Amino acid sequence: MEGKTVLVTGSTGGIGKETARALAGLGAGVILVGRDKDRAEAAVDELRGSSGNDRVEAITADMSRLRDVRHLAEEVSKRSGGVDVLINNAGATRSHRIMTEDGLETAFAVNVVAPFCLTHWLMPALTAAGSTRQPARVINITGGIPKGRIDLDNLQGEKSYVGLSFYNQTKLAQMAMSYRFAQELDGTRATLNVAYPGHAYTSMNKNLTAGTYPPLARPIVPLLRLAMPIIYGHRALLRATRSSVYLASSPEVEGIHGTYFNSKATPAQWPDAALDRTTQSIIWELCETQRERLTTQ
Repeated sequence: MEGKTVLVTGSTGGIGKETARALAGLGAGVILVGRDKDRAEAAVDELRGSSGNDRVEAITADMSRLRDVRHLAEEVSKRSGGVDVLINNAGATRSHRIMTEDGLETAFAVNVVAPFCLTHWLMPALTAAGSTRQPARVINITGGIPKGRIDLDNLQGEKSYVGLSFYNQTKLAQMAMSYRFAQELDGTRATLNVAYPGHAYTSMNKNLTAGTYPPLARPIVPLLRLAMPIIYGHRALLRATRSSVYLASSPEVEGIHGTYFNSKATPAQWPDAALDRTTQSIIWELCETQRERLTTQ
């Protein structure tokens, strides 16, 4: 990874930070992205120290705000050399439906629309870094339980909202968007793949309230809070970086495109919900409308 630049969103904690740490350890220049400036600066100091790599820096951006996503893309695009790897890792879940300033449900904004827009806006920087021999790499990190259906009548929680169940839907929606995006990138100097990290105890799920869980699970939430650090603690966190680090750094996946990789970093079958063309089109058009709105402002 020497001489390459990697951008990792949601990288001031959890899976994103450990992914960034591993790639910095391999010699990559790493740009961290987090919404809290102090936390981002602390992560930079930590990763520089642990990796021995001074090419670690941070940009502050709230991925639920598309103007921040646009600013992030502009800041990164100003830098010479382009971006060799973009890892769309930032994720969000909420206990109840909260709308963003862009008129989007927050989890849908962060998990689906933000990676769509950031990838589009960074495409010149990605293709500048890519070559016919070594295309730039886009890696979208999914999550939750990668199965089930996407309810197009409740795409942004308009009719019903249970935090974790809706989170799973947004991650399936992200996969549907990613599948379509990969097709759009055919023949370019960039590849796009999706990585499933598996489960880990991160700052996001540490802060989940009981109301975020499905009703039947709420009585056992106190037990889950005791068990999760043991079952999904630091070792699980490191395992959860396996697929993203592999897709970002391995020469074995050079040129691999439009593929879904499981937590063992091996190709897997896309969920049926992500392959539905009607679903892909509806999600794509929603994301494209948001991108065009911000692009013309």
